[in-house]
Amino acid sequence: MGVDHYENFPVASILMPPHLRHPVGLIYRFAREADDFADEGERAPAERLALLQGFERELDRIEAGEAPAIAWFAELAAVIRDHRLPLQLFRDLLSAFAQDVTQNRYPDYPAVLDYCRRSANPVGRLLLVLYGDATDQNHVWSDAICSSLQLINFWQDVDIDYRKNRIYFPLDEMARHGITETQIAAREANGPWRTFMRFQVDRTRRFLQSGAPLGHTLKGRLGLEMRMIIAGGDRILTKISQANYDVFRRRPVLRPHDWLLMLAKSAV
Repeated sequence: MGVDHYENFPVASILMPPHLRHPVGLIYRFAREADDFADEGERAPAERLALLQGFERELDRIEAGEAPAIAWFAELAAVIRDHRLPLQLFRDLLSAFAQDVTQNRYPDYPAVLDYCRRSANPVGRLLLVLYGDATDQNHVWSDAICSSLQLINFWQDVDIDYRKNRIYFPLDEMARHGITETQIAAREANGPWRTFMRFQVDRTRRFLQSGAPLGHTLKGRLGLEMRMIIAGGDRILTKISQANYDVFRRRPVLRPHDWLLMLAKSAV
């Protein structure tokens, strides 16, 4: 599970075959920098959107066979060309990050999943193309894993996101469980909060595990990498439960002993 910067994006590791590390690193750089445009610093919304539109123009140049204006995009263009990576997946990422600038509440679970479809799933699909394993069934499993990792990141970062005036919980489910924004602002983690979070964690775990066959379909080091990613997401969910769902005061992170547990679980 990639935790270097943007936690739902798996990045090249020692398990990644050497010839794929550079392409994966470029995909990660695209996602990381675009996400930073939407999230980091004190920029005004118009400036954030303009920066994202700049990346969009670079994709247009690549599509038209023109030289990119941003130097490192020349490397990305070569990777896109050599591996036949779908440009639409990069555009989907940009649309999700732009949405973070313009939308901070989600009415229901399908709306949250639509955001995940564009903010996380494209990374998994791009990796499948690089692996040479972009089948319809693998797409289904990969989407389940990537969307789940995005949801797990939301459940980790409730407090952080709220300080950015963002809530990724479905508003209709909050209302159904008696959860209010006032409670989130006050960092209240008792009573209905635990029931609500247990529901989110349990559903997300089922969703994550529905993609688990991908870890055994991909062969060799790639399969182990995927099983480690799934184990990492599952471990974070377990830590949320062990904290009695108080993610405000005990934000779950992976420690060295967790990696050992994940490796032991993934090696079978």
